[in-house]
Amino acid sequence: MTETAPVEPSLADLSLEDLRVLLAPHIAEAACFDGWSEAAVNEAAAITGVDPAAARFAFHAEAGQSAAMAMITAWTGQIDRAMAEALPADHLAAMKVRERITALVTFRLDQITGREEALRAALIELAKPWNVPAATRLAWRSADVMWRLAGDTATDYNHYTKRAILGSIYAATLAVLAEDKSEDREETRAFLARRIEGIMRFEKAKAQFLKPAEETFSVTRLLGRLRYPAR
Repeated sequence: MTETAPVEPSLADLSLEDLRVLLAPHIAEAACFDGWSEAAVNEAAAITGVDPAAARFAFHAEAGQSAAMAMITAWTGQIDRAMAEALPADHLAAMKVRERITALVTFRLDQITGREEALRAALIELAKPWNVPAATRLAWRSADVMWRLAGDTATDYNHYTKRAILGSIYAATLAVLAEDKSEDREETRAFLARRIEGIMRFEKAKAQFLKPAEETFSVTRLLGRLRYPAR
């Protein structure tokens, strides 16, 4: 019996979110020349065969979010998805935590490299005062995806501190990448390595500080034992 190939869903069958993910990398490519604009959406629609009106609708301005922010949000989400597919948790499991985080952030940087003009325009948009809350949510979401892929299962305050720190480091690294003219983006990679080293030192120091009392050295406990030795 001859097997039939799976039928690919038509563009008409795509959900609004899937449509945004499909268009996002092409919009980012076009944004290098047209900015995060309707012209970039139209260019992405022409490349993918999506109806231009449907593409514009997918990124229309909504309450509290501009069309440009909708495009940047979709691009970030598309990179999140691509990263999760390329570097699933079981693929990273054999690595040290430092290596996992480095691999995840590096993958994201590689996805953006070559689109620095679009990145610069996105950073300008994200820095606008009315977009700061949305920018913070984007950084948090990406940091959360990375930590989950890295195997983090913390549910206490560590869950929040890890994501806040990684989100800020990732945002700072993007700012460096946007202006990096060095060969093979060496300046960006060196900056990232220093920041991840800082994360690891902080996590180690925090773990040491928060050890249960019975696991840490105590002068009082030592003197007590000397005074009242175990029988």
